[in-house]
Amino acid sequence: MARKNKPEIEGGCTCKYVRYRMEEAPLFVNCCHCTWCQRESGSAFALNAMIESDRLTQICGTIEKVHTPTNSGAGQQIFRCPQCRVALWSYYAGAGSLISFVRVGTLDAPQLFPPNIHIFTASKQPWVILPTDVPTVPEYYDRNMYWPKNAIERREKLLKENSSTI
Repeated sequence: MARKNKPEIEGGCTCKYVRYRMEEAPLFVNCCHCTWCQRESGSAFALNAMIESDRLTQICGTIEKVHTPTNSGAGQQIFRCPQCRVALWSYYAGAGSLISFVRVGTLDAPQLFPPNIHIFTASKQPWVILPTDVPTVPEYYDRNMYWPKNAIERREKLLKENSSTI
């Protein structure tokens, strides 16, 4: 039975060994067009739904954490299925393990989470046509300008509760 005001947002890898649930709607969805995301995804962009890691529940399977270099030099931790190797979510250096960047394509209903913003569009593939009704920025963005108020409040609460671990 679905919890009141709590969406059932589940996903998993291709072989179905790993399954997970997002216990709440994501904070924000980034569509990143940087060349690093293009390389790592093997596609023209990466689509990530950001959510507090304590609201991401692994239902079954085990995951493999793979350290991957990033353009910043800080690296990221990509969590993959150890069997089919699909990337499920990542931790980036900025938020560390507090916020998970869930790969939207691994959700059972990815159509529910279109991008809230397109970032690093200066390096997007020229044949990718961006919608005119979604914000686009050439590089990164000021969170306070684009995130909804409730997402900013959730993030601030998370950072405050974990200030001693950051």
